Amino acid sequence: MTKRSLGLALLLCGATLPGVAFAEPTPAQEQEVIEGVDARAKLVQEMVDSIFSFAEPGFQEFKTADYVTGILEENGFTIEKGSAGIPSAWTATWSHGSGGPKIALGSDVDGLLGLSQVPGIGEIEPLVKGAPGHGEGHNSGIPAMVAAALSVQQVMKDEGIDGTLMIWPGIAEELLATKAYFVREGMFDGVDASIFAHVSKDFSTAWGQGKGNGMVSVEYTFHGKTAHGAGAPWDGRSALDGVELMDIAWNFRREHLPLTQRSHYVITNGGGQPNIVPGEAAVWYYFRDYTFEGIRTLYETGNTIAEAAAKATGTTVTKRTLGYAAPQWANKPLAEAAYANIQKVGMPQWSAADQAFAKRIQETNGFELEPLATEVGELGMPDDKPPMGGGSDDIGDIMWAVPTITIRYPSNVPNTIGHNVTAAMAMATPIAHKGAVAGAKAVALTVLDLLTTPSLVTEAKDYYQNVQLKAQSYDPVLTDEDMPAIHLNEDLMSRMRPKMEPFYYDPDRYDSYLDQLGIAYPDGEYAGD
Repeated sequence: MTKRSLGLALLLCGATLPGVAFAEPTPAQEQEVIEGVDARAKLVQEMVDSIFSFAEPGFQEFKTADYVTGILEENGFTIEKGSAGIPSAWTATWSHGSGGPKIALGSDVDGLLGLSQVPGIGEIEPLVKGAPGHGEGHNSGIPAMVAAALSVQQVMKDEGIDGTLMIWPGIAEELLATKAYFVREGMFDGVDASIFAHVSKDFSTAWGQGKGNGMVSVEYTFHGKTAHGAGAPWDGRSALDGVELMDIAWNFRREHLPLTQRSHYVITNGGGQPNIVPGEAAVWYYFRDYTFEGIRTLYETGNTIAEAAAKATGTTVTKRTLGYAAPQWANKPLAEAAYANIQKVGMPQWSAADQAFAKRIQETNGFELEPLATEVGELGMPDDKPPMGGGSDDIGDIMWAVPTITIRYPSNVPNTIGHNVTAAMAMATPIAHKGAVAGAKAVALTVLDLLTTPSLVTEAKDYYQNVQLKAQSYDPVLTDEDMPAIHLNEDLMSRMRPKMEPFYYDPDRYDSYLDQLGIAYPDGEYAGD
């Protein structure tokens, strides 16, 4: 008799099993979880639309935090705010019984600067000119996680399943600025497995070394001496000369850097006015590569070039680490379990209106036409080819602390541009809502697997210890003195928030955010002024 059969037999005979742990979840439990998510589809829509309307950038996600933690607290979760010394960060924890695994559920919540966009139309039109917006879709992941957690929570109560759920937000992910600090401060101590969710146009997951890069974010500040730019420039030492010389030297060095690297910069302070020799200037770099060693080499090269530029210009230079993201490595047993659940859930049932709106975005903005996907993506697997550069996500740091996967759920439109207003156009529409509900179901089923299948937790930890950690060791470019850059975006939001508040979604008065804005879906007629 299997463990599952034995458990069912004991239950049918009236026996009780403290901390019930079947060999796998029963079909009835799976069905209850799926129905629980469906019952919360309206909540998902309201959360997706609300967080879209808040549109808060990194380190300023305070309205989002209060809103989400309020919902979780009403459902019995214990809230702790200010995680790792980051004011807008939080955790929400709920336990049943005294045993069972602890499962972490996370997704990012921050928006992007300058990407305010009216949803539900294909034309570029900001809600508030110059304000942030959800041009990647980070407004949809935490709603999916909340719906998944609340559905699993009910099944744990009904079935007497022991375990702990911990929900947490990715703060300032667009700045790659917090998850390494979460790990350093022990936020994931005691967690047995972690499931992360990220918006996509497809429905998939992967295992093994990721295709993207890790990175370190560093701002170099040069210090010189002011003087009259025309009357006596020889009395000054230009900090801007130091910045420009560093940038020139770095660009010459690119020819001799690995093909896998990506590096880019912006000058954050170029001085005051032309007739004053700049006494201070700063440049902000992202150094990216796919291994810890590669990231560290780029970082040390940047430091050397900065010091050389300072010496050449008679200035001095200081540096500050603003963020870090480890290379990604997803857990194989967890990914295989999650992918089986993605296949069970399947793609959302897109309406003709959904497909028409996706086509409108593509036609209006000159993108290749591609309908919303109707089949799930493939299970991603590693290959022998090194990745040739790409984006980063600091979920990589969590992956080196605990067995972790990312589930990508279908809440956006194919062929839109990432980190662009076109990627915000669908993010408060039925496309985003349906994709988040589908993602919530896959997450909830995978959490149920972990809670009821002890062998899955064991296998995930075995892969983590004996495959992942033998391939690379966690080696972040952070020192004990490095602290989260919580000052970022503070000045911007002090100016923008009053302008944005009139556009916050009111679910008590309007069925959807499109309804509040007067937008007829999918025709895209914007009736507001």
